[in-house]
Amino acid sequence: MLKALLFFSILGFSLSAQAAIKVGLVLDKGGKDDKSFNAAAFRGASEAEKKLGITLKTVESSDDTALEPSLRTFSRKGYDLVIGVGFAQLNPIKKVAAEFPKTHFLLIDSDAGSPNVRSVMFAEHEGSYLVGVIAGMKSQTKTVGFVGGMDIPLIRRFEMGYRKGAESIGGITVVSNYVGSTSDAWRNPTKGKELALAQISKKADVIFAAAGTSGMGVFDAAEEKHVFAIGVDSNQNWVKPGTILTSMLKHGETAVYQAIEDRNANKFTAGLVSMGLSDGGVGYALDEFNKPLLTPAILKKVEEVKKQIVAKQLKVPDYYSIKPPQ
Repeated sequence: MLKALLFFSILGFSLSAQAAIKVGLVLDKGGKDDKSFNAAAFRGASEAEKKLGITLKTVESSDDTALEPSLRTFSRKGYDLVIGVGFAQLNPIKKVAAEFPKTHFLLIDSDAGSPNVRSVMFAEHEGSYLVGVIAGMKSQTKTVGFVGGMDIPLIRRFEMGYRKGAESIGGITVVSNYVGSTSDAWRNPTKGKELALAQISKKADVIFAAAGTSGMGVFDAAEEKHVFAIGVDSNQNWVKPGTILTSMLKHGETAVYQAIEDRNANKFTAGLVSMGLSDGGVGYALDEFNKPLLTPAILKKVEEVKKQIVAKQLKVPDYYSIKPPQ
């Protein structure tokens, strides 16, 4: 009897181990250490690995041409869920998903419209509007800045939300620049710093960086010139305490973890998922690093605006209504 129980116990353990799904995560050239959106996705996947016992393999693509081969390799090897992070993976995922219709895919930041792909998009303009309000209220010079990474509709969406939020305070001027027009724009902190310094010379005393690791250069400039910067995607308040006013949060880690959890439980569904202020998909960061920087008046105002957006009493202008994502 004891031998039988031991046999079934071992068998049960073996089946349990075999049941763990395999997840392939493909990041763009920003990599898992970009302290921004890739880092958030990697954080969500790592949490799933720890809590759910899944097998996780991560690939950081050296350039955009490596995205499709990486996605295809995971699919060929029978991975249960293949994840692509960033708009640059739209066409590669659409192509590979068509080749492997039985494989499930997750695409962050674009809508693939494929029957085996869950596409998650965020209301970046809503979160950006909030940090724009904060910037406008904090500014002493009545001039704030925006440094975008790659000049694409997605980042223009950040800028428009931020601009409208800041301008809603009244008397605010917004200056903006973009690092570049190719994917290299996400990894050029030297250029990010150069643009930030130019904006500071134009009296900008709060600068929102939506630029991947190029934003680290913006942070350096802000620290050197004793002005404020605003982080993006992940909570970056800790990077330079006292300099980072807040961070516009875009919870890619939640989208990634939820997709893995659903696939692990055989509950994965394809289709478009939208995440905004109403469901906690975007927001702003408040913690021990930036609490001293935000006055009660600022916090009261931004929370009032947040409630208005969620209640649909305030409609944030959306760049996608002008130029939809490709």
